[in-house]
Parts: sequence; structure tokens; C-alpha cells
Amino acid sequence: MQECETKKAVILLSGGLDSTTLLALARSEGFSLYGLTFRYGQRHLHEIAAACRVAEYFHLCEHRIIDIDLRAFGCSALTGELDVPKRDKLTEIADIPVTYVPARNTIFLSYALAWAEVMRINDIFIGVNVVDYSGYPDCRPEFIEAFAKMANLAIKGAVEGEIQISIRTPLMYLSKGEIIRLGQSLGVDYGLTHTCYDPRPDGLSCGQCDSCLLRKKGFFEAGFPDPINYVL
Repeated sequence: MQECETKKAVILLSGGLDSTTLLALARSEGFSLYGLTFRYGQRHLHEIAAACRVAEYFHLCEHRIIDIDLRAFGCSALTGELDVPKRDKLTEIADIPVTYVPARNTIFLSYALAWAEVMRINDIFIGVNVVDYSGYPDCRPEFIEAFAKMANLAIKGAVEGEIQISIRTPLMYLSKGEIIRLGQSLGVDYGLTHTCYDPRPDGLSCGQCDSCLLRKKGFFEAGFPDPINYVL
């Protein structure tokens, strides 16, 4: 088990490439890690299984899976009946895609904030990125800065000076290739991860959604073979 009496951090763990790399990086910096994963009504549960594999592999101090139902609000291809867009190659993203889930990172970070306050933890890690990403507004640095400011105004622990919340985003300005090279240097097994928005029932990645295309691009740029298989 990981030593859990040193400096602590809450980490949002989806089971994907970015959050797994982030976890390895935070551990290399000496953090004792408390993982938070959400079963939020997404199209499939393969990413939950991946998050559990990653949490076990890295021997987290604790890994919690939280149930919330964002299907109640719909308006996303990841939680509703809209089709996940598929294409043969990446093109410039002009609009926020239908795979955006309304307020998802705001909700996830709010849960992480509550756990951090209870545990007297200052640091929350989230694997957002604005280089190779799908254009989601809640991945931008402006959002992270605003949330951190709000967090320190919102909770008793911060107002009374017991903790000071920092939202840590070390992957923010890295390309997918750079993220993968970083993970390789930290010994990440990317075969544990799941990226696809719309996999087959057996978990095989579609290879044509934005998330798959970004992953493929990253491994090509990093110069490493992708350990997972794709339908296309």
C-alpha cells in the first residue's frame, strides 16, 4: 500500500490516458493519493473498470466511486440518445461538440472539494488540457482559476485558515504526445486505460470518436505503440 501519512491530494480519476498520467506524476511528486471516480450516467462503464484497474495498479490510499445521474439533464451524446460523432481524421474543432456534458467538471470538482475539506487536503488534481482536447469550456485555465478562487471562498476549512485549496493541472499545456512521453517516463501501463466515447459492448474502442483520434495522434507523435486495440 502507498504511504498515506505524507502530503495528500484528491485526484479525479476517469481511467483515461490523461488522468492516469496525472496520477503517476502526482505520485512521483510524493503525494499520497485519494482517487475520485464518477458513475454519472455515461454511455458505458468500461471507463469505471479502467479507473479501478489504475487505482489498484498504483495502490491508492483510497478510491471512491460516486453515483450521480447527469442523464437527468441530457443534452450530451455521452449521457443521452444523441449519436457520438465519428470521423476518419481530426479536423479543427470550430464548435463545442455534442460530447460535452453540461457542467461536468464543475460538478466533479465540487465533490472533490467536499472530500478535500473533510480530509484537510489542500491539493486537488484534475487532468484538463487545452492543447489536444475536444474544446470543452470546463477544461480551460480561466475556468480552473475561477473555481479555485470560488473554492477558497466557499468552504469552512479555507475561510478559517485550516486549508488552502489548490487546483493542480500540470497537463494543461501539454500535447497528447508529450503527455504520453511523460507517462512512459513514469512507468505508466497505458494498456490499463480506456479512452473511447463509444466502445463496443466488449470494450473494444471504436477508433473514430474524437477521444480515440486524439489518443491515436498522441501515440503516433510520441513514437510509442498504443497497447490497446481498435475496431478501426
